Amino acid sequence: MSDANPPAGIRTTSQPDPDATRVILVRHGQGVVNVSGRIGGHEGCVGLTDLGRSQVAGMATRLEASGELATCDVLVASLLPRAYETALILAPALGIETNAIERDCDLCELHPGEADGMVWADYTNRYTVPDWEVDPSTPLSPGGEGWSGFVDRATRGIEVLAQRHRGQRLVVATHAGVIEATIIRHLIGSPEGAAHRRLRLPTRHASLTEWEISATGWKLHRFNDAAGVPD
Repeated sequence: MSDANPPAGIRTTSQPDPDATRVILVRHGQGVVNVSGRIGGHEGCVGLTDLGRSQVAGMATRLEASGELATCDVLVASLLPRAYETALILAPALGIETNAIERDCDLCELHPGEADGMVWADYTNRYTVPDWEVDPSTPLSPGGEGWSGFVDRATRGIEVLAQRHRGQRLVVATHAGVIEATIIRHLIGSPEGAAHRRLRLPTRHASLTEWEISATGWKLHRFNDAAGVPD
């Protein structure tokens, strides 16, 4: 029987590549900074709320029951406590020892600079709030990143990680901004150095976003998959 599929050059869908690299980005559970109004960089972040731990535990329970990430090779987390705590909760469901979790600062949320740890009300009294629609390179505060620089740093970090673990399945405990950055780069196609347009995606806590990376490029398999995660 002849192949019923259209020729490859005009096909609009593709089959998963078994030899591809898989990168599954997990947004951390609700962090204390998400409800306290505090800027949550390396100084301000103190980890997850009780709800945040429940959210990640819900995802871990689902993954253990479904086995959908049972062949995970590597678990990586940003340096921020809310992401690392997320990785610690997920690790048993992925068959990863907690002492094997890798950590990478390039996977952190936007570096806020000297405003790190401030509450937003104090920040707006002390600094001029940048308008990233006008100039996305303006840093949040002295010593920090602007939006465009953050997108470039975060996407480079994910790309380096994918290259280092080519052909493997990686789970990355990270942040909404990093997940959005990969979509800006690899779905929209905004190149490094561009004035990246913000999408303001409603990425849910403890949700999964999955990329397949092969010779044909980056393919988005799912975004914002939060089935089994309590609100």
